[in-house]
Amino acid sequence: MNEALVKKDIRNIASTDLIKLLGEIGEPAFRAKQILEWLWAKSAHSFDDMTNLSKALREKLKEQFTINAVKVHQSQHSSDQTIKNTFSLYDSNIIEGVLIPTSDRMTACVSSQVGCSLTCKFCATGYMERKRNLDPAEIYDQVVLIDKQAKEKYNQPLTNIVYMGMGEPLLNYANVLKSIERITAEDGLNMAAKRITVSTAGIAKMIKKLGDDQVKFNLALSLHAANDKKRNEIMPINEQNSLKALAEALKYYFLKTKNPVTYEYIIFNNFNDSIQDAMELAKFCKHLPCKVNIIEYNPISFADFENAGEDKTEAFANYLKKQGIITNIRRSRGKDIDAACGQLAVKQQ
Repeated sequence: MNEALVKKDIRNIASTDLIKLLGEIGEPAFRAKQILEWLWAKSAHSFDDMTNLSKALREKLKEQFTINAVKVHQSQHSSDQTIKNTFSLYDSNIIEGVLIPTSDRMTACVSSQVGCSLTCKFCATGYMERKRNLDPAEIYDQVVLIDKQAKEKYNQPLTNIVYMGMGEPLLNYANVLKSIERITAEDGLNMAAKRITVSTAGIAKMIKKLGDDQVKFNLALSLHAANDKKRNEIMPINEQNSLKALAEALKYYFLKTKNPVTYEYIIFNNFNDSIQDAMELAKFCKHLPCKVNIIEYNPISFADFENAGEDKTEAFANYLKKQGIITNIRRSRGKDIDAACGQLAVKQQ
């Protein structure tokens, strides 16, 4: 039997519990700080790397614990310099994460679940089965590996992280927040929370919880339609989380955090690309300070949607801008390697 499936990953143990466990084997509390530094700040994936610990202690740690490190299984390079990674997990599951380089930033797009349970009709991951949540260390490892890639390939560190890969982050709420806590910690990656964006398909009660927890990172809502009939058609989650419920949750979130929200809007040909659709979106935007990212659709084999034409996309964006709404048209990256928005789905080898 795989020992990783039996032994507990030491990174999933609270620091207070680690101090207690070390005390039981006669080790001083400061050893816990040394171990945590190796695990997080130095991203050690082997107890043997922890050279300031005695060999005897390293052996004891090996006996009791494991480090379930995420590994790069395969990397694909796009013509636009985007890199899509397939990551292998300790239990043989596979996830994907993407490095998106632009002239002024290096962004890691990371996954929060193996698969997804939300069945959005336009998204490749939505056609996969949700197998399990990722733990905080597995999310953290993706960031570390993509940061290493950015430094090696482009001589620049990561500047931004988006939780927009496989899965719905707010259905893995506790682990996602713990991963961000580690990424932003001084003894972790020490990244600013404002450089992190968590994207949700829209779970009203969890958006309110983000407000209660007064999170410092950015929130993006995958909206894609601003009337319930259309949104129900492409995003079944809307049936339990109507636009009215989402608007109330987002207002509550803003009241608690004072963070504006980004609405992501994939524009589909002859579905949600009319001026009437833009009027509905503008009305929804009046609820709180926000901006809109209009995203071109990236075709997948499972669905019949097409990207809206250039003229309609520009007219749509111009209408929103005339209403005083900050609006950007986002061009897809990594489309040629299925790394673009909505295209992440592990293909069977």
